[in-house]
Formats: sequence, C-alpha cells, structure tokens
Amino acid sequence: MQSISIRTAQNVNIRYEAASVGDRIIAFLIDAIIRILAYLGILSLIEATGINPTTAIIIIIAIPLLLYHLLFEIFYNGQSLGKMVLELKVVRLDGAPPTVGLYIIRWLFRVLDIAMFSGAIAAIVIMINGKGQRLGDIAAGTAVVKLRKMAKVRRHELIKKEIESYKPVFYNVTSLNDKDIAIILETLDTYRKTANKTPILAAQKKAKEILDVKSDMPPVKFLYTIVKDYNYLTSGM
Repeated sequence: MQSISIRTAQNVNIRYEAASVGDRIIAFLIDAIIRILAYLGILSLIEATGINPTTAIIIIIAIPLLLYHLLFEIFYNGQSLGKMVLELKVVRLDGAPPTVGLYIIRWLFRVLDIAMFSGAIAAIVIMINGKGQRLGDIAAGTAVVKLRKMAKVRRHELIKKEIESYKPVFYNVTSLNDKDIAIILETLDTYRKTANKTPILAAQKKAKEILDVKSDMPPVKFLYTIVKDYNYLTSGM
C-alpha cells in the first residue's frame, strides 16, 4: 500500500493512502462508460429529431466529452464521476487546493499517460513512483488519494490531543459513517478557505435531520462537535 505525507497550511503532516492502479483503472472505466453512453444518447436524440448528424455536429458533441475529466475535476473539487464512485480525489502535495492550471496540466498529460499505449505508461509510472502518481500528477505536483482514508486520517489528527475525559454531546452521532464525516470535513475546509456559509448551513441542516437533534450551537461549532463526538465514540476511547 502506497502512502503520501502532506504538510497542510497549518503545518500539520497528514498521511493519505494513495489510490492504487486498480482503483484508478476502475474509476477510468466508469468514466469511459459514462462518456460513451452520453455520446450515444445525444446522437440518438439528434437522429430522433430527423436531423442528420454531420461531422460538424459530431465534433461539437465530442468537445465537452473530450474535456470531461478537466471540467469535472475543476468544478467538483478534484473528482470525476468515476472517482466519486470509488471515493478518490485529486490533492496537491504541498497541502494547498489544486488550481485550474494544475488540473489543465494533468489533463494535457492524459495523451501521454493514458491515450498512448492504452494507459500502460500511467500504470507503470504509478507502480514505480512510490506516491501513486502518473506523469500528469508528477508534472502538476498532485496525487490521487482515497477519500475514505483521508477522513480517518483527518479524524485522528483532530483527536490526537483530546483528553480521555472528553464527554460527547451527541451520542447518536454513530448513526453517521466515514463518508458523512468526510463530507463534513470537506465542508469545513471549504468554509475556512472561502468563508462561504451556504455549504456549512446545508451540512448542519442535513446532520440535524439524520441525527434527529435540535441545537442552538453556531453551525461551525455544531459540525466540529459532530466530528469530535464521532471520533471519540468510534475510536474506542
């Protein structure tokens, strides 16, 4: 199992589990199937209208599908649909959020990494690199990691200084799972970076509905409390 150590802006080292070659192949195949189905579906709709799909129309349809990985990673925080299913994510090795420019670099290298030799180059580089990176990741200073593992590592970072006398506030928080906590942590990260309260409020509302609790805590404090309670109650402390 390959792992990656990243130092965050808060000067904290976090160790992630790198996505394996198998993980990335499965995510790629899921994305490929989605793109093929989308392409065929659009062509079928055009033909159903009686319009003859010319070369120009086919090219116009193909452009968004060609940009599929780039657009999804930019607008969905480093995840394509395939990565979402496998719970994988693109992260930056220096701990900062990946920029549009870095996503473009990764996308451009797909020609060399994946299109040429049917992905053999990407598979070989990922296996020997030691950080689970293909050439595009090396050039961009990024890596693909397992989101579920990220949630566990972040939880340990949050609770490593907690004292054993900590008293949970919401004991039914164990009805959540690792993926729920990962989403809450991502929401808190987004708020910290952008000060956008909309995701925070949505996460607070969803958590209250799932846990069936009422609380007057401010949204950020409420979510941090949820994470701390979950950490404590699932850590065996």
